Amino acid sequence: MTTNKPATRTVKIPDASHPITVTPTPKRVVVTVAGKIVADSRNALTLREASYPPVQYIPRQDVDMTLLTRTDHASYCPYKGDASYFSIPAGGARAANAVWSYETPYEAVASIKDHVAFYPDRVDSIEER
Repeated sequence: MTTNKPATRTVKIPDASHPITVTPTPKRVVVTVAGKIVADSRNALTLREASYPPVQYIPRQDVDMTLLTRTDHASYCPYKGDASYFSIPAGGARAANAVWSYETPYEAVASIKDHVAFYPDRVDSIEER
Protein backbone atom coordinates (compact mmCIF):
# COMPACT_ATOMS: atom_id res chain seq x y z
CA MET A 1 0.00 0.00 0.00
CA THR A 2 1.36 3.44 -0.90
CA THR A 3 0.86 6.58 1.06
CA ASN A 4 1.29 10.20 0.09
CA LYS A 5 2.54 11.11 3.54
CA PRO A 6 6.24 11.85 3.77
CA ALA A 7 8.24 9.82 6.29
CA THR A 8 8.98 12.97 8.28
CA ARG A 9 6.87 16.07 8.50
CA THR A 10 8.28 19.56 8.57
CA VAL A 11 6.94 21.47 11.54
CA LYS A 12 7.06 25.25 11.28
CA ILE A 13 6.63 27.77 14.06
CA PRO A 14 4.64 30.94 13.30
CA ASP A 15 6.88 34.03 13.22
CA ALA A 16 6.98 37.52 11.73
CA SER A 17 7.20 36.11 8.19
CA HIS A 18 4.17 33.83 8.72
CA PRO A 19 2.19 35.05 11.74
CA ILE A 20 -0.71 33.10 13.23
CA THR A 21 -2.95 34.45 15.98
CA VAL A 22 -5.94 32.82 17.65
CA THR A 23 -8.30 35.11 19.54
CA PRO A 24 -11.85 34.83 20.92
CA THR A 25 -14.48 35.93 18.41
CA PRO A 26 -16.42 38.79 20.02
CA LYS A 27 -19.70 37.94 18.26
CA ARG A 28 -21.94 34.91 18.02
CA VAL A 29 -21.13 32.73 14.98
CA VAL A 30 -23.92 30.84 13.18
CA VAL A 31 -23.34 28.42 10.28
CA THR A 32 -26.23 27.25 8.10
CA VAL A 33 -26.52 24.60 5.40
CA ALA A 34 -29.70 23.68 3.50
CA GLY A 35 -31.79 25.81 5.85
CA LYS A 36 -30.43 24.06 8.97
CA ILE A 37 -28.28 25.57 11.68
CA VAL A 38 -25.20 23.39 11.79
CA ALA A 39 -23.27 25.49 14.32
CA ASP A 40 -24.22 28.23 16.76
CA SER A 41 -21.55 29.52 19.12
CA ARG A 42 -20.65 32.40 21.37
CA ASN A 43 -17.28 30.71 22.00
CA ALA A 44 -15.73 30.65 18.53
CA LEU A 45 -12.09 31.48 17.93
CA THR A 46 -10.81 33.61 15.05
CA LEU A 47 -7.59 32.28 13.52
CA ARG A 48 -5.66 34.78 11.46
CA GLU A 49 -2.81 33.31 9.42
CA ALA A 50 -0.43 35.39 7.33
CA SER A 51 -2.37 36.97 4.43
CA TYR A 52 -5.22 34.40 4.42
CA PRO A 53 -8.77 35.47 5.30
CA PRO A 54 -9.67 34.96 9.00
CA VAL A 55 -11.24 31.59 9.83
CA GLN A 56 -13.81 30.90 12.54
CA TYR A 57 -13.03 27.79 14.62
CA ILE A 58 -16.15 26.65 16.45
CA PRO A 59 -16.11 24.37 19.49
CA ARG A 60 -17.48 20.92 18.65
CA GLN A 61 -19.92 21.24 21.54
CA ASP A 62 -21.58 24.10 19.61
CA VAL A 63 -21.83 22.10 16.36
CA ASP A 64 -24.59 19.62 15.54
CA MET A 65 -22.12 16.81 14.81
CA THR A 66 -25.05 14.51 13.87
CA LEU A 67 -25.34 16.55 10.66
CA LEU A 68 -21.70 15.82 9.72
CA THR A 69 -20.14 12.69 8.25
CA ARG A 70 -16.41 12.05 8.65
CA THR A 71 -14.61 11.46 5.34
CA ASP A 72 -11.28 9.89 4.40
CA HIS A 73 -9.99 13.22 3.10
CA ALA A 74 -6.98 14.63 4.97
CA SER A 75 -4.48 17.44 4.59
CA TYR A 76 -1.37 18.71 6.33
CA CYS A 77 -0.29 22.18 7.40
CA PRO A 78 3.27 22.56 8.69
CA TYR A 79 2.03 25.24 11.14
CA LYS A 80 -1.09 23.48 12.45
CA GLY A 81 -0.69 19.73 11.81
CA ASP A 82 -2.93 17.05 10.27
CA ALA A 83 -6.49 18.03 9.37
CA SER A 84 -9.40 15.62 9.18
CA TYR A 85 -12.55 16.41 7.23
CA PHE A 86 -16.32 16.08 7.39
CA SER A 87 -19.07 16.45 4.80
CA ILE A 88 -22.55 17.81 5.44
CA PRO A 89 -24.90 15.43 3.57
CA ALA A 90 -27.85 17.87 3.76
CA GLY A 91 -25.84 20.29 1.61
CA GLY A 92 -25.34 17.84 -1.25
CA ALA A 93 -22.20 17.58 -3.36
CA ARG A 94 -21.28 21.21 -2.66
CA ALA A 95 -20.86 20.40 1.05
CA ALA A 96 -18.42 17.52 0.53
CA ASN A 97 -15.41 17.97 2.82
CA ALA A 98 -16.90 21.30 3.91
CA VAL A 99 -15.62 21.04 7.47
CA TRP A 100 -12.12 20.48 8.82
CA SER A 101 -10.58 19.96 12.22
CA TYR A 102 -7.07 19.76 13.64
CA GLU A 103 -7.69 17.05 16.22
CA THR A 104 -4.11 17.11 17.52
CA PRO A 105 -2.90 20.57 16.52
CA TYR A 106 0.66 21.74 17.00
CA GLU A 107 1.47 23.66 20.18
CA ALA A 108 1.41 27.08 18.47
CA VAL A 109 -2.33 26.66 17.77
CA ALA A 110 -3.26 24.26 20.57
CA SER A 111 -6.37 26.32 21.38
CA ILE A 112 -8.13 25.11 18.18
CA LYS A 113 -8.21 21.52 19.49
CA ASP A 114 -11.82 20.28 19.72
CA HIS A 115 -12.93 22.94 17.22
CA VAL A 116 -14.05 22.73 13.59
CA ALA A 117 -13.97 25.21 10.74
CA PHE A 118 -16.16 25.54 7.65
CA TYR A 119 -15.30 26.46 4.05
CA PRO A 120 -17.46 29.54 3.31
CA ASP A 121 -18.16 28.43 -0.27
CA ARG A 122 -19.42 24.98 0.84
CA VAL A 123 -22.06 26.19 3.31
CA ASP A 124 -24.95 28.63 2.92
CA SER A 125 -23.60 31.14 5.41
CA ILE A 126 -21.17 31.80 8.24
CA GLU A 127 -22.60 34.80 10.06
CA GLU A 128 -21.16 36.83 12.89
CA ARG A 129 -24.11 38.32 14.76
